[in-house]
Parts: sequence; structure tokens; C-alpha cells
Amino acid sequence: MPVREILRLGNPALRVCCEPVRSFNTEELNATVTDLMDTLEDAQRRLGFGRAIASPQIGGTKRVLVVKSEEPLVLVNPRIVRRSRKRITLWDDCFSLPSLLVKVRRNLSVEVRYQDPEGRRHTLRAEGGLSELLQHEIDHLDGILMIDRAIDSRHVVLREEYEKWPHHFQVAM
Repeated sequence: MPVREILRLGNPALRVCCEPVRSFNTEELNATVTDLMDTLEDAQRRLGFGRAIASPQIGGTKRVLVVKSEEPLVLVNPRIVRRSRKRITLWDDCFSLPSLLVKVRRNLSVEVRYQDPEGRRHTLRAEGGLSELLQHEIDHLDGILMIDRAIDSRHVVLREEYEKWPHHFQVAM
């Protein structure tokens, strides 16, 4: 199981804009997908949260991310091609900033075009939680972190404080 270290806030690799994948069904791409999936599963067990991970979080430089819900989903070269006008506000979390929660605004729905590891093209329409998740992970591929999307500085909190005072953060902020 090739579990990789998840890079943390401050590591310059998290701020790099990833390059598109040009060669499909290769040993390198398949290894990246396996590393992402194994690292995601390990982090979910250890940390108790998380539904997806993007290649820069393990030091990768290509536009690849994996989502693990009912069925694992691998998105290569994903890009958002349509966004709803309606937005949602939520507390976001991230493996690269595991101690923080950040309140962000995201589009309620998105349409994402991507390729699978064999290079076939797909379109995914997502709403709600999946929409938010895809926006978060695609941001990673562009060197953008959730703290860059914070509503303001009052909306960045330590997870342990949020868990002690959840009613405060729901009402006061």
C-alpha cells in the first residue's frame, strides 16, 4: 500500500498550478492514482474525515484527483465549465490543514469536464456536497487553498474550538 505523506500548509508544492496529463493509461498515471487512493483511505481512517484528495497534496504536479464516495471516482484534467449562480456557505476542512475549519462560499452546483485514466472524456453535473468537494479539489490543482476562499479572517477556526463551541460558530459567525 503506497501511502504517501500529505503535504501541509506552508509547503510550496501546494501553491503550484498543476500541469495537464497528456499521456493516459501509463504506469506513472496509474501509480499516481493508486497513491492518491491509498493515501485517501489511510487519512480517512487516521483523521476521521475527508472524501477526496488531489495530487499536489502528495507532491504531484499533474491534474489528477480522486473522490471516494459510494464508488471511487478518478478525475484527470478536471475543469469546471459551468457554475450555478446560487451559492452555499459551509465550513470546509482539508487534509493539508487538518486542524482548521474555514467558512467558505461555493457554487451550489457545477458541471465538470474531465478524463478518466484511459483518456475517455466525461461530464459530471454535481450539486450540494459533491459540488463543493469538486470545487475544493480543483482549487488544489490550481494552487488555491481553502484559506484563500475564507469569507473573512473571523471565519478561520481551530477544529478543536469548533467542536467545543459549535453553537457559537453557527450563530455568531
